[in-house]
Amino acid sequence: MSIAHGVLLASAVLGACAPQSALQPGSVNLSGFPPAFREGYADGCASVRGTQKRSERRFKSDQQYANGWRDGFDICRRR
Repeated sequence: MSIAHGVLLASAVLGACAPQSALQPGSVNLSGFPPAFREGYADGCASVRGTQKRSERRFKSDQQYANGWRDGFDICRRR
């Protein structure tokens, strides 16, 4: 085996040992949450990446949307 093949093999083995979060961004499973919470979460997370995206009317009147927005904003801000 040549040195190049050895280096390639070692790189592949070490790369497989990397933590999952280094390989791809973690996703959050929201399948058990109501649609309003999921929509709020998506809007809150999108607000971290750019212009604030939030339905003020829903944020004030829909508790599920508001909770989802806050959670999405807080979690995505930490990433």
